[in-house]
Amino acid sequence: MIPSIILTSKEQELEHLVVVVSKLSKLPASIFSQAEKKYIREQVETHKKELVTFNRLDYQVFVCFIREEQEPPVRLEACRKTGDRIAGFLAEHKAGRAAIFDAANLPGEVLAVAEGMALGSYRFLKYKQDKEQDSTLREIEIYSKALEDAGDEHEGQHHAFHVTRHSIPNLNILLRAVELCRNLVNEPNSHQDATSFAREAMRMAHDSGATAEVMNKAKIEALKMGGLLGVNRGSSEPPTFTVMEWNPGNAVNNKPLVLVGKGVTYDTGGMNLKPGDSMLNMKCDMAGAAAVASVVYAIAMAKLPVHVVGLMPATDNRPGMKALVSGDVITMHNGMTVEVLNTDAEGRLILADALSYAKKFDPALVIDLATLTGAAVRAIGKYGAAAMQSKAAKQLESLKTSGFDVCERLVEFPMWDDYGELVKSDLADLKNLGPPEAGMITAGKFLEKFTDYPYIHLDIAGPAFLDKRDSYRGQGGTGFGVRLLFDFVSRFTS
Repeated sequence: MIPSIILTSKEQELEHLVVVVSKLSKLPASIFSQAEKKYIREQVETHKKELVTFNRLDYQVFVCFIREEQEPPVRLEACRKTGDRIAGFLAEHKAGRAAIFDAANLPGEVLAVAEGMALGSYRFLKYKQDKEQDSTLREIEIYSKALEDAGDEHEGQHHAFHVTRHSIPNLNILLRAVELCRNLVNEPNSHQDATSFAREAMRMAHDSGATAEVMNKAKIEALKMGGLLGVNRGSSEPPTFTVMEWNPGNAVNNKPLVLVGKGVTYDTGGMNLKPGDSMLNMKCDMAGAAAVASVVYAIAMAKLPVHVVGLMPATDNRPGMKALVSGDVITMHNGMTVEVLNTDAEGRLILADALSYAKKFDPALVIDLATLTGAAVRAIGKYGAAAMQSKAAKQLESLKTSGFDVCERLVEFPMWDDYGELVKSDLADLKNLGPPEAGMITAGKFLEKFTDYPYIHLDIAGPAFLDKRDSYRGQGGTGFGVRLLFDFVSRFTS
């Protein structure tokens, strides 16, 4: 379980102490002896360390130096990574509690250190008998005069981080949402199909105060969602279509923000079977849907004044006896026909039905998240998501700003009309696969055909699931998109 963060001014027995400072001259005399100050100065000036540690026998002390000359997003990310390093030490020593002292009056950076510590403590050990690897850290205390004094509009150290009395409660909510998202993505297909995923989304809605509806196969058939039904044809498990909604009475938006997530609970490639070990981690092909469910949960838990709807089509993609084959033509929810050239390009088929369905909400903006293409991975790797927009240039700029601030970065690719020519079919209205070049863009252009509103497409195939540990993002499901969208919606409501 990810530890909780609390703000406290009470003197308590220390288990471990993290001191955040910006200058050597500001090392607090009440905490450090002259000998300790000398040691810290030597480590920083001679060895260029930004994290200095020493043992006081009863507890460990970590001195975290903030480089104020760095750009704010870079500085915050460095703080998160430092927090993760501290979390690693605390896990080794089976620590249950740690305290962070804000000696630099930098509340945003202190919260980022705590965020990195908390996220770095995540472990998915559900199916291990030996829980020895689990983190024992359960509580992170923060001592910060700036956070104690923060009101509704107290501004932090840079324009993008507003520290208010809601900061720590909302951070705890956000951390829990990331944990839920990671758990969903890490869950193996043997224990999670479309129905069980929908059940989890329903539970998250109930816990947060949002509403949810799960459409079964009969309802999906009635809605004529040929993309979702087509992908599901080879499966022995039925599809689901889950709608989560948070619509508070004080919503600042007259039209809702709609989030759409790809929910392929396992992708074999269908009849165009994936080769070799390419399907090893294909349980993660529902990371978009997991992110949508988790961020709606977070928005509702935080009671943000925004009307938001989450749409999550879910199925697995199997080479069953009735599965789609290359050359098949299916009719989508909006009546358009699609020639299926490759059954491994299935995500865009289920997303297209959801994007078409989104029109009923008359949305102000629709954002989809999907582990959609290998082309996005080849273009930018694990370091960000590929982003495209139609009629939403201003909104994407704001989303990109959020991406830099939380380090869930977006790289914008064009949606030129030229690319739309590449998904036209001689047999049907569209084909579900373009040429090898610019695959993430042609996938986006295919999806755009099912929209008539401001639209942003995020291909999160690179950062959603990691084979090796990457700092506080961990290993396996990262929860990519949850922090990004929560930050974006927080701006959206201000």
